[in-house]
Amino acid sequence: MQFAKLHGAGNDYVYVNGFEESVPDPSRLAVRVSDRHVGVGSDGLILALPPREGGDVRMRMFNADGSEAEMCGNGVRCLAKFAVERGLATGDTVRVETPAGVREVTLVRDEAGRIVRGAVGMGRPSLAPPDIPVLVDGERAVDVPIDVAGHSLRMTCVGMGNPHAVFYEDSVAEWPIETLGPRIEQHALFPERVNVHAVQVVSPEEVIVRTWERGSGLTLACGTGACAVCVAGVLTGRTARRLVAHMPGGDLEVAWPDDEAEVRLTGPVEEVFAGTWPDESSDA
Repeated sequence: MQFAKLHGAGNDYVYVNGFEESVPDPSRLAVRVSDRHVGVGSDGLILALPPREGGDVRMRMFNADGSEAEMCGNGVRCLAKFAVERGLATGDTVRVETPAGVREVTLVRDEAGRIVRGAVGMGRPSLAPPDIPVLVDGERAVDVPIDVAGHSLRMTCVGMGNPHAVFYEDSVAEWPIETLGPRIEQHALFPERVNVHAVQVVSPEEVIVRTWERGSGLTLACGTGACAVCVAGVLTGRTARRLVAHMPGGDLEVAWPDDEAEVRLTGPVEEVFAGTWPDESSDA
């Protein structure tokens, strides 16, 4: 089976051309290829599949633990690059079908004609607790309390096709996301688990973010997470509607023009290498 590894700001996935390759058990394959010791090494697996709803390509995404996710901001940008460079889509605007809806990705080329960046409309955020989902009362989950492992914390929750919990801290480097992240991910308030973000405000237009992703653990960047952080910053009055999120793997640019608008995400896309994975059917 042919594959390629791509990343957006260090958020890396293994991509498979499902127009040509058969993947009978993508959850199992995701676990195997994601292993950074005996696999390819990635935050998960993304399949490029024939469209069903008038798009150019359809995306299925699986986390490193084999669970399927609805959406990935970095992954969908890289999928558009993967699709164009392998002839699955034409032009530099790609409509990607995802479980969270169709996302339109605009690709940007450098002077040599290489696709190096992508901008994607990520849809409108979900703010009502049942839509995120998070089991709290009220019309929005803004600065609501949560008790985790003896810590009394406050969080703002946002849905971006997947659930996010945002925590504002004085120093993200000192916040124990390695221990609190998995506890919050699995907390009873989140029936579908949750992505966890520790955020340090540098200025109204700039934040530092560390992320614990649902199903993948610590990641170098999270595109839907950057969008959720921008929305949470507006809701809590901490940051502006245009934001640069500094993540360990690089910077992502986010804009939420007004409450009725979709969130727009811009960031890098890069292919690391391509290769051949052993036939999964032979050892299933």
